[in-house]
Formats: sequence, structure tokens, C-alpha cells
Amino acid sequence: MSENNVGVVIIGCGNIAGSYAHDLAAYDEIHLRGMTDLDLAHAEAMTDEHGGQVYPSTEALLDDASVDIVVNLTIHHAHYAVTRQCLEAGKHVFSEKPLALTYEEARSLVDLADQKGLRLGCSPFTFMGEAQQTAWKQIREGRLGAVRVAYAEVNWGRIESWHPNPAPFYDVGALYDVGVYPLTLLTTFFGPARRVRAYGTVLYPDRVTTEGQPFHIETPDFMLTTVEWPDGLVVRLTTNFYVNFSKQTGLEFHSDLGSLYLSSWADFDAALEIANFGEEYAPVPLLKEPYEGTEWGRGIREMAEALAQDRPHRATGVQAAHVVEILEAATQSRGEPVELRSAFTPSAPMDWGGSLPVYIDLY
Repeated sequence: MSENNVGVVIIGCGNIAGSYAHDLAAYDEIHLRGMTDLDLAHAEAMTDEHGGQVYPSTEALLDDASVDIVVNLTIHHAHYAVTRQCLEAGKHVFSEKPLALTYEEARSLVDLADQKGLRLGCSPFTFMGEAQQTAWKQIREGRLGAVRVAYAEVNWGRIESWHPNPAPFYDVGALYDVGVYPLTLLTTFFGPARRVRAYGTVLYPDRVTTEGQPFHIETPDFMLTTVEWPDGLVVRLTTNFYVNFSKQTGLEFHSDLGSLYLSSWADFDAALEIANFGEEYAPVPLLKEPYEGTEWGRGIREMAEALAQDRPHRATGVQAAHVVEILEAATQSRGEPVELRSAFTPSAPMDWGGSLPVYIDLY
């Protein structure tokens, strides 16, 4: 396989698929070969815009020898079954988040990929963003000293106000859908967590779709989760499908010496600010010119490059499985601590995540 001949296909042509396809079609090192969906009209509309062929079924797609990586963009409940089917067919897989809905299933996918010598990657990949890599550099080079407390805010609004099919999101809840973003950043920065305690409730049980259809939810649309790390770091994570506009956004990292603020866990051009203890925040220059917003194809592109170069990829299935264990522990907690048992080795920083452009002294 040459670096410029990595064949990629998409399974699932829902709301987010267009953003992925737009990026994948633009990369020189990737050949977007096509896509499929349970509703082939969705796949046809996507290929009309971004190129490639419509596969009549998942089986037909998996029979194509030119396909190297399958991008699994199906609904949350289908991630495990579709990813397993693709791995069993000998294809590398990059899945949307979460990797699965239980840790047992997620771990089984990691083990299957290992047994078959295949790559398993998973979103979120936003730790690869310019702002996020710069924040990580500040932390690992000791600009704050030891971080003792971090706050992560995910106020994701009312899904039915913008998404045509909100039911799968409410079935899994805000923690499983978007809590994975800050959890993946935090486990990238600080490694595996060790203990979880959480509380959840339904704030707004009766809702209405954009088409005027009422529906009722039972999975908590609000979760307050605390996660502890072996070195003593404590994280408070707030996730909900209720608040649309909050002044509490992004991630805050606090230490004896000062604080670091990252305004978004998703946008690669997020604002990054640092402060000495007791002083005002000041902006931190990013390591390089950032992508505006989120580059949805970046994780797959990095995986394709790693595959072609025969090196480890960064958005790994084993880390994604650890994040699923955190999610599962939170749902089991009911206010009581739940110990985690999984571990993983965090990925390396991006190649360009080298020296800081400006040294900001906290001492």
C-alpha cells in the first residue's frame, strides 16, 4: 500500500457524514471510494456531492478489496455490531464515538483488532487540534506544575432543535454522546483514570421534534460526573442536553501555580489562556496556525498516514475503550465510587507539537 493509495469508505450517511466526506475527499493521501447507508438515497446524495460509488450493502462494501479503512458513522447503538462485522471481514476501522455502549463490547473490539492485526481507531480525535495540542504542551512541560483540579463543561443544548433524528442521542444520553470529547482530551493529557462517581437525572422529559412529533425521554439528559486520576487529579464533568447557551464552556485546569483555560474541546482554533495564581488570564499563542473549527477528517487522515508509514496511529481503540469504561462506571455509580480497571498508553503528540513559540513563565 502506498501513502497515496489508502482506500476509505463510509458506512452511515447521517447528519455528520457530510462533514467527514468533505474532508476525506480533499486529502491527497486518501481515496474516498464510496459509501453506503440503510437508506441508499442518503448514500446517493452524498456521493453526488463528494464522489465515490454507492455500495448496495455493507457486505458489498466489505467485499471490495480496494477498501482499506471503513469509517463507521452509524447511530450509537450500531457502532459495536458494524465495527465487529468490518473487523471480521479484515478491514481497518475508524468509528464515531462511542466505540461501543459497554466496556465489555468495546474491549472485545480491541482484542479482535489485535488478533487480526488490524487498526481500530475512534473519535473523538480533537486532541489533534492546534489549540488542544498547545494546551497539552503547556501541561506536560510543567507550565502549571501539578494540575489538581479540572472543570469540563458540555452544555450541548436540545438535540431536537437541530437534529432530524434525535431519538438515538437521547437513548444514550449526553454523557455517552458528547461527554466523550473532554474525557478523551483528559485521558490523552493525563493517562488512564482510576475512579468515577456520578449523578444523573432527567431535566426535561417531554420534548417535540422539528416535525412536531412529541417524544418522551428516560435516560438522564443531565449528568454530573467526577473522575479521579492516580496522581490525585480530580475532574468535574458536566454534560446535558438542555442548556443551549452557557458562559461555562470548554476546559479549565487549575494548579498551585495558576490556571489554563481552553475555550472548546472541539474547535481546533479555540482560545487558550493562562494565568498566574491570583492574576488575570493572558492569551497563549498556538503552536501553529489553527484549522478554523473542527477538521472532521483529521483523525482518519492521521490513521491512514500511520497505516501507510507502518507506525502507530493516535486515536486508538484501546483509549476509546477506556473512555467507555468511564461512561459505564458513571451510569452505574448512583453517587457511589466505581473503580476502573482498564489502562492504555496515551498517544504521542503530533509531529508539529514541538517547542512552544513563546515561553510564558508562571513563576
